[in-house]
Amino acid sequence: MTNDMAKKDEKKDGGKIKIQYYKSTIGYSKKQKAIVKALGITKLNQTVERPDTPSMRGMVTKIPHILRIVE
Repeated sequence: MTNDMAKKDEKKDGGKIKIQYYKSTIGYSKKQKAIVKALGITKLNQTVERPDTPSMRGMVTKIPHILRIVE
């Protein structure tokens, strides 16, 4: 059982994604503004690095017109 848990931890720690906030949220819904804030983004054109998890990817795919993933 401990081997299975170790493998899961390796997958979580493995990757990071860089997310860039490139368009203002002015004029968009409160939900979209909340997603940007939840990612820890405070300034326009700011790039943050977050763990590459399905939840992070899901947040970015909800607002692709405001955020982009930088390679």
